[in-house]
Amino acid sequence: MINHISKPFKWFFKLEAASGLVLLFSAVLALIISNSSYSTHYFEYLEKYIFIGFNEIGLKLSILHWINDALMAIFFFFVTLEIKREFLQGELSNFKQALLPIIAAVGGMVVPALIYVFVNLGDPETMNGWAIPSATDIAFSLGVLSLLGKRVPLSLKVFLTALAIIDDLGAILIIAIFYSGDLNIKYLLLMLAAFIILLITNKFNIKKFLPYLIVGIFLWDFTHNSGIHATIAGVLLAMTIPHRKKEKDFSLLIKVEHAISPYVAFGIMPLFAFANAGVSLEGLSFSSLLDKVPLGIVLGLFVGKQLGVFVFSYISIKLKIAQMPSNTSWYNFYGVGILTGIGFTMSLFVGNLAFVENMQYMDGVKIGVLTGSLLSTLAGYFLILLTPNR
Repeated sequence: MINHISKPFKWFFKLEAASGLVLLFSAVLALIISNSSYSTHYFEYLEKYIFIGFNEIGLKLSILHWINDALMAIFFFFVTLEIKREFLQGELSNFKQALLPIIAAVGGMVVPALIYVFVNLGDPETMNGWAIPSATDIAFSLGVLSLLGKRVPLSLKVFLTALAIIDDLGAILIIAIFYSGDLNIKYLLLMLAAFIILLITNKFNIKKFLPYLIVGIFLWDFTHNSGIHATIAGVLLAMTIPHRKKEKDFSLLIKVEHAISPYVAFGIMPLFAFANAGVSLEGLSFSSLLDKVPLGIVLGLFVGKQLGVFVFSYISIKLKIAQMPSNTSWYNFYGVGILTGIGFTMSLFVGNLAFVENMQYMDGVKIGVLTGSLLSTLAGYFLILLTPNR
């Protein structure tokens, strides 16, 4: 099975690994600028409003919201295309093969959330960030694996990719269910109507993307006004893009996925990182990490992720519910479990949703996500690096 999927997987892995390095550069640049003499300009520019439309028909949002609501809808569209392809014809299409990363992903979402909740018990305002440490950044984690070369077998890279994809699916469900605002029935009905039109377009197996795109733009606007976060429009649109396994020579899903992947990996994600990773470190001390929000996130990402992924996986393998990835030692497997604590992109995104009405906690979110992700990167990388090759 590994040989069967290796060609498309290697293309995907190389793309994600390279984009992880660009993502890192963008985050570091944001930290440098936000702690320099240009910091005021950095934050003011992100809050600048831009109108897109004709005459009085259009939408006016801040640059930060255009990035987080509009561009990230494209990111979610791309992620959902990946998820759909993998479930239909990829690493997750075989239930037995998909079982281990599914179990591991569940553990990697549940345990960090429980740790965050434990740290923040009794504070209803900070409790809303419970889902922040539950996410894995696929680009960063695969980027670290790429630096380790042949020390990591292909089967383990496949495992991490599948786990991160399932993790993304979990994050999408969490955002849709727990981080929606007050619902507007009128726009919900319009949103439903747009989705039905997309399903009909799929039913007729329309192989041109333009009809989907036109309806998708209306779907985004309806979703944005409905009270559900606008990025969910990208998820719904991707669900309707046709992919017929019997049509080996053409799949609109694969065509679109390949077409937009470089723009997402090297444009949207680095731009999101640059806009959201900036935080002033003035007055930052070790005691700052002991505040409830950053402490819950750090412990969730660095401790909860590795424990959840490893313990759930270990039990399922020992009970013979799932199979251990081939040519893999428990040390390497645990090292990859640690790397799932690199939460960055999705964790910052969930943090923005969790504290949209309590922005005073966002500095703590950024500090917690950056610290937890950094600790997971260093610990996972050096554990795998220092593990003798089998």
